[in-house]
Amino acid sequence: MGIPTGLRRIGPALFELAPGFRPGMRVPVRVFASDALLAALDDQVFVQAANVATLPGIVEASLCMPDAHWGYGFPIGGVAAFDVETGVISPGGIGFDINCGMRLVRTDLAWAEVRPRLTDLVDGLAEAVPAGTGRGGSLALSKRELRAVLREGAAWTVREGYGTPDDLRFTEAGGCFPGADPDCVSERALERGVGQLGTLGSGNHYLEIQVLRPEGVFDPSLSRVFGLDRPEQVVVMFHCGSRGFGHQVATDYLQRFLRVMPTKFGLEVPDRELACAPISSTEGREYHAAMCCAANMSFANRQLILHRVREVFSRVFGRDAAALGIRTVYDVAHNTAKFERHLVGGKERTLLVHRKGATRAFPPGHPELPEAYRETGQPVVIGGSMETGSYLLAGAASGAVSFFSTAHGSGRTMSRHQARKRVRGRDLLARMEARGVHVRAASLAGLAEEAGFAYKDVDAVALATEEAGLSHRVAHLLPVGNVKG
Repeated sequence: MGIPTGLRRIGPALFELAPGFRPGMRVPVRVFASDALLAALDDQVFVQAANVATLPGIVEASLCMPDAHWGYGFPIGGVAAFDVETGVISPGGIGFDINCGMRLVRTDLAWAEVRPRLTDLVDGLAEAVPAGTGRGGSLALSKRELRAVLREGAAWTVREGYGTPDDLRFTEAGGCFPGADPDCVSERALERGVGQLGTLGSGNHYLEIQVLRPEGVFDPSLSRVFGLDRPEQVVVMFHCGSRGFGHQVATDYLQRFLRVMPTKFGLEVPDRELACAPISSTEGREYHAAMCCAANMSFANRQLILHRVREVFSRVFGRDAAALGIRTVYDVAHNTAKFERHLVGGKERTLLVHRKGATRAFPPGHPELPEAYRETGQPVVIGGSMETGSYLLAGAASGAVSFFSTAHGSGRTMSRHQARKRVRGRDLLARMEARGVHVRAASLAGLAEEAGFAYKDVDAVALATEEAGLSHRVAHLLPVGNVKG
């Protein structure tokens, strides 16, 4: 299909596809992208985004971020906001890995101090933070304890001694989505979740040691506020979510929605992967409550991983974590649906904003931001491939055009199967080691799936978000050590 006929440029790095593209569209599709990113976009992104535009109660537009690619129901990198009275909630607009997110952690260490101990650090992290399909964590919970985690999120982890109050202050929503109700979660989901706290999982999840080079700083003043204020500073970034627990929550409610959509609600969708229920219905409310449970499990998961990171760095350097300056810069969620207040047509309305493979990016002055970031805007983390590095950005006032959403990563350009056909994991491992990046991978096949060529150019994605006004580049972070699921 290529670029659809009728797609027109309506702003810097912004294109629109009118509702006539597919029958039943209630709003246009808007794509945030550079010309090069747009040309490389797979056809199904337009089809899926247009399908989203047919859903009841959708407001303004069906949106695609610069890293958009084909997904389940919604495109990954898809954003859609729904009226709370007439709109729907859709698991396909959130994803199976609920609150798959990023945490960026700064240290006072310089690359010269870390380099001689890099192997010890990466190997220690690989031992402390289990990675790979089906791997359980060191903290086995009872179902009663897991239910407390689902209600309280990262606060439970901190209360148990695995973190500090500042970690919560610098986590989106304080590390806990309100409205979580474990009674809305199946026994099967609980069974899958009890042993998974403190684990990375597989796929594109990773735990990475990175370096801030002087040439990688785009905004020195914001970089200093965020704590990236030292030459050749070492940081830690990790990407993971709610593991099998979140997957089971999504599976349970997709099946439930498919059963009741036509009979109870008279809903028809162009793709069964867009199974949904009215936000105000019992089914919709219960899914949202279960989704919040999975989001909270994910916040707690990343908090426990940070605790393990602190333990490993403290052991390797013989100093406690506070002396090493290890603290959270920010933890930001992907794959969520959140009730938020936004201006629509000059009036403030409460909307349910679905972000699938997209990051919240609140602007300076937003009341939900911690005081330390009230003047800068929200820190945003865009994870790149393990070969190309990642970005720290900040939310901008001009991001209102996307309900203050932005890209979450570089976005895949090929399937995992295609990537494995192009490179052997062992060869990729040797190539990265030759470049000075020490890698510990749970699976060589899984490593091959995550080769840099399987992803879009993260530099181009970060630049496009800035050109579109969605977020402002602050710093580029380069990988030196990686634990891969």
